[in-house]
Amino acid sequence: MKKLQSLLIGILAIILILFLGVQQLEKASGMSGADTLTIYNWGDYIDPNLIRKFEKESGYKVNYETFDSNEAMFTKIQQGGTAYDITIPSEYMIQKMMKEKMLLPIDHKKLKGLENIDERFLNLDFDPQNKYSIPYFWGTLGIIYNDKFIDEDEIKHWDDLWKPELKDNVMLIDGAREVLGLSLNSLGYSLNSKNNQELREATDKLNKLTTNVKAIVADEIKMYMINEESAAAVTFSGEAAEMLDGNEHLHYVIPTEGSNLWFDNIVIPKTAKNIKGSYEFINFMLRPENAAQNAEYIGYSTPNKAAKKLLPKEISSDEQFYPSDEVIKHLEVYEDLGAKYLGIYNDLFLEFKMYRK
Repeated sequence: MKKLQSLLIGILAIILILFLGVQQLEKASGMSGADTLTIYNWGDYIDPNLIRKFEKESGYKVNYETFDSNEAMFTKIQQGGTAYDITIPSEYMIQKMMKEKMLLPIDHKKLKGLENIDERFLNLDFDPQNKYSIPYFWGTLGIIYNDKFIDEDEIKHWDDLWKPELKDNVMLIDGAREVLGLSLNSLGYSLNSKNNQELREATDKLNKLTTNVKAIVADEIKMYMINEESAAAVTFSGEAAEMLDGNEHLHYVIPTEGSNLWFDNIVIPKTAKNIKGSYEFINFMLRPENAAQNAEYIGYSTPNKAAKKLLPKEISSDEQFYPSDEVIKHLEVYEDLGAKYLGIYNDLFLEFKMYRK
């Protein structure tokens, strides 16, 4: 009996040691505890000074991790492991996460400052009544060009990218939705098309663009365009803002026939552990002075109308990045295509990239 008691005590001691060890490991990795807020965001997508300000004001230690695509973010949260308290996906991915029941509904009674958000960016189709997400940044997809190589009146439409004089002088963002989308828009089709004939036409047209395509890249576009290594590129508005700061000869244009209007919103994953801290962070970012500071640092457009009033006039009045309602009405938001058509888009984009070789 004594041996059995000793064995049970030994087992309990081991369990206690393992439990305490797991707690310490989670604490060290920023995975748990009411004093930690774990944020999963795009790289370089918040002013670091705001993180420090939030930590000082709230008393939380922020564990900040980054991702480089909506799909990578989705997969990591779905697999579990780290319990993220906040993440910031794009609209179509929010739709997908809602369908997969990966998000907690937002308790609007806990929000302070939602009235600061421009009504145009609330209650959108991907999240009616903002039941699961709060606007963070928004922007467009367009063309950035260098006036040393291209005159202003020569590049206003997607079709202008196909001009023979741009041979080996166009850079494309490495994204299936973006590249297939611009070709679809140039043909007058929706960038959310599920029509196989339209998708085939768009791919065939892209194949004719290959002689003009210098490279298909991601963040490197900024460096290449600032260094004048290409005449034109397809990129997002916020990336373009950084490029314009780096080279006075660069300009950004949204094709008049249509393009992508995107939104990145704050959500709370279902696996979040620090719910109280999640709401404190959301409310912190809804404050006009913080949203304005973030917008000026990042370069993307803020949906916070009170924050916009605090921005320098040369930023808030720039229609390249705060386009008029007339321009916006020609833009489309990406929809969740579902697994089947997402696969088709990816396959057609891969076909286009292989055709270039």
